[in-house]
Amino acid sequence: MTLAELLPSIGCSTEPVLEEGLWPDGTRLDGADLVIGGVPATQLAARFGTPCQVLDERTVRSRARAFLRALPDAEVVFADKSLPCPEVYRWMAAEGLSLDVSSAGEVALARAAGFPAWRIVLHGNVKTSEDLKAALEHGVSRIVVDSFDEIAQLGSLARHGQEVMIRVTPGVDAHTHAAIATGVEDQKFGFSLASGAALEEILRVVEQPSLRLAGLHCHIGSQVRHVASYEETVRRMVGLIASCGVRIEQLDRGGGFCAPYLPGESSFDLFGFSQRVLGVLHYECAVHRVPVPRLLVEPGRSIVANAGVTLYRVCAVKRGVTRTFVAVDGGMSDNPRPALYGAKYAVRLVGRGGKLRSATVVGRHCEAGDVLAEDVLLPSDVHSGDLLAVPVTGAYHHALASNYNQVCRPPVVAVRDGVARPIARRETEEDLLRRHV
Repeated sequence: MTLAELLPSIGCSTEPVLEEGLWPDGTRLDGADLVIGGVPATQLAARFGTPCQVLDERTVRSRARAFLRALPDAEVVFADKSLPCPEVYRWMAAEGLSLDVSSAGEVALARAAGFPAWRIVLHGNVKTSEDLKAALEHGVSRIVVDSFDEIAQLGSLARHGQEVMIRVTPGVDAHTHAAIATGVEDQKFGFSLASGAALEEILRVVEQPSLRLAGLHCHIGSQVRHVASYEETVRRMVGLIASCGVRIEQLDRGGGFCAPYLPGESSFDLFGFSQRVLGVLHYECAVHRVPVPRLLVEPGRSIVANAGVTLYRVCAVKRGVTRTFVAVDGGMSDNPRPALYGAKYAVRLVGRGGKLRSATVVGRHCEAGDVLAEDVLLPSDVHSGDLLAVPVTGAYHHALASNYNQVCRPPVVAVRDGVARPIARRETEEDLLRRHV
């Protein structure tokens, strides 16, 4: 029996304890209030309204620096799809990271942020002609090609010497959810290593006079916990390098490093990754007698996820036959991850305590699947007007937000040293109407 199952039967009360490893660095309790980046959550909700996505700048920068320390000779490329925001791009540029974009829109955000084009990599399994033209016009350093059609199209658009990388599907199971597994065979990403398509693509790129092969790229999935999966990927990629007969200068190992979402989950073993993967890379290159390529990694979630907290206001409480439903003013429009692939979250009530009972936190949208968190512990007298905080919401929340039911998207508010400032404003009804003709 879980703690959440046991507590409703005994009506247990606990002292306020902050779940370890989930919240932004330095987050603390001030009585029953939650202080993030030196700013009380109750003040943030009162000033900016709810839902509100709070992002701790110091935590983001600290996570970025951790990758640079662990991999000093590698190129660390921030996966911007995890949190597309010009201000965050500026933080990454200041810390010395490169940037991974996947569309003309993300190129536009990078340009607005003043991010150096020579540190930008474009990739994605489908790039429209507009995406490619935007990248070429901005002068991005490398473009990762993902189809034979794309090679031909890019070859006709590019100037002489445009650097490209080839995305390879290495056939490695990352042991993650099927919806976020990208390294296995027979799916939409990359060129299969096993079928020989990857080797064929290398030869096609070499034949394009306007393109220059800079390296290989691979990605095996998200929320990857096992370093062994990365080791096996490197072994297979070095085998391809040895067989292709072409000098490969760069090997982009992708990202997917896990972040803890629930109490008891561990962070990714970054030190172990750096030691073991670099060891395998150098060993395999020595065995195959090929030069060691420069390693690239693409962290996204592992940099921003635990830096984010979303604040919601309780709108209604319903007692069902077996469950208590706590309905909030947000939902799948600001967090579709539970509906997409069963993501789990912790939730805490801010501002007061009480005897804890199990509850299901649901959103405001017209879908039975609009559930933010199941079987979480909240005070038994939770009621309309209460403030809830959900940690680990820095990655893929702002990026995946929608206007379902024409609900306006929430702001992103950066906090640091007691100062709060919006870096993406709350959407308004005027914004919604502006698109309609």
